[in-house]
Amino acid sequence: MLTSDAESYESARRLAAGVALDQVLDATEPDSWIDLDVEVRGLARRRPELFHSNASPSGRRMYWDPESSAPTVTWSRKPGDAEIAIALCHPSGLIREAALSRAEGRPALLALIVIRCADWVGPVRERARGILAETPPDRLAAHAPLILRVGRRSRGGFAQELLTDALRGGPAARTEALFDSRDRATSRLAHRVAVERRLLPAPRLARTAAHHPDVVVQNLCAEAAVAALGEGTSEGSAEVVAPLLESRQPRVRSAGVTALRRTGRHLDAEPYLTDRSAVVRACARWVLRQGGTDPAPLYRALCADPANRPAAAAGLGECGVREDAELIRPLLTHPAPGVRASAVAGLRALDAVRVDDVRPLLDDPSAVVVRQATAALLPWADRLPLELLRARLTEDRPRHQRIAAIRLLRAAGAHTQG
Repeated sequence: MLTSDAESYESARRLAAGVALDQVLDATEPDSWIDLDVEVRGLARRRPELFHSNASPSGRRMYWDPESSAPTVTWSRKPGDAEIAIALCHPSGLIREAALSRAEGRPALLALIVIRCADWVGPVRERARGILAETPPDRLAAHAPLILRVGRRSRGGFAQELLTDALRGGPAARTEALFDSRDRATSRLAHRVAVERRLLPAPRLARTAAHHPDVVVQNLCAEAAVAALGEGTSEGSAEVVAPLLESRQPRVRSAGVTALRRTGRHLDAEPYLTDRSAVVRACARWVLRQGGTDPAPLYRALCADPANRPAAAAGLGECGVREDAELIRPLLTHPAPGVRASAVAGLRALDAVRVDDVRPLLDDPSAVVVRQATAALLPWADRLPLELLRARLTEDRPRHQRIAAIRLLRAAGAHTQG
């Protein structure tokens, strides 16, 4: 890439001398082409003498006579890709437009043609778009990351629309080849088109949702997998539902729980009443209700022995009544940190927090419990003794307890130090 004056000059000189493009920049990286465009243009403005005919290292007449009012591009012999690349990046729109006629039919320069499709000069932009419109779709797909990057510009929609149309109308293999692109925008577009075209069966959509690293693709494929399930049928549903339910991502698991209703497996949602995610718990309650089961009594039974289902208290708080607070309150002293944290969350959900009950948890050895206790006490921070909070700022206190004290002191309007 061209990152400094010295590097810009050297790269431009090497390109003008006919050095191969792939020896000057990484042709697979969109930023390389974008940087080339910006830096060559800047160098031409800062050092115009480098672009006069006498300055051409190859002895070719390259760009313009400085005394001429109309810059033109002329070469004494056929230019190479590298030399045309410099002309395509030049500050003069006349030069960029003339260089496009030389770039047509040169695959190595397609990236710069893509950039010129968003050019601020109308004739340059239209000429580049005409060339790109005649480009084979597979070559467009190969430059998808750059096309989508340029597509963010105010005039960048043309190339992006061409690419999208190429994926929507071409063979499935063209779209699938972009699924694993390192560029997130490219992978998202490919999956979106695949979902629109129904190129992928529901089990594959479910597996993609469960394992893809990008959250947008996860949600897209999870929703598509659930939609592909027939209402009220269970045939083949296990291949779809199981991967969704096993995902580490809450949104994907929630889609899997929702799919249980579509397949008539309402009672299978019961284990997810105590999922670590509130979103998944809410979906599980909805599915059970759709099947005629009230989740509140199930939560009450689980709170009697929540060691193996620590989120039971939180779930009861999310769907119970104020009287359920008396079932939850004893769990504030449960041996398991997860149960204690869940108990605080349940009381908060029921709006049944008592300051004196929760305040001792500010000294809890578990950071999760202290965070929940702090959140529960923030509305009541002015009721807490300032001396008690300041005593928790000493260095011998665990970090999570010090942070909790600082948050509560600030909420109480007290100044803190350190």
